[in-house]
Amino acid sequence: MVIIGNGLVLVISGSNDSFIQHYIMANRSFEELNVYKKAVEVRKLVFELTKQFPSDEKFRLADQIIRSTRKCPANIAEGHGRFHYQENIQFNRIARGSLMETIDHLCVALECNYITESKYQELKEAVTDNIKLINGYIKYLQAQKKESN
Repeated sequence: MVIIGNGLVLVISGSNDSFIQHYIMANRSFEELNVYKKAVEVRKLVFELTKQFPSDEKFRLADQIIRSTRKCPANIAEGHGRFHYQENIQFNRIARGSLMETIDHLCVALECNYITESKYQELKEAVTDNIKLINGYIKYLQAQKKESN
């Protein structure tokens, strides 16, 4: 038996530490995760950047780069809401891939002279920092998964 708050009691027969660990983790909001906060920061930076793109790119490059930065925090949030560690890990891998896609879109923006080299480096660094946080979070989740087995 585990008391989960608000007068609720969860009764589990047998030992299921994985469920208990995840239940506790899931009750912490994804909005509290540094990895999520950084992803939101990147999303905001890119959104502001795309306002400077030519109008003919509104439904092309601007739309693509906005979508790639929106997918990252959305996947972190969705993974956080999943029941199993492995699912959470997979959604974070997808989030990492979306950030790699964002770097490619930044390369295109640089090639088309929509951004300067210094702006490219600044944004690439922010994205790379977010990738590092995701990698660390994935390692944490893998350790939690291993510990719960």
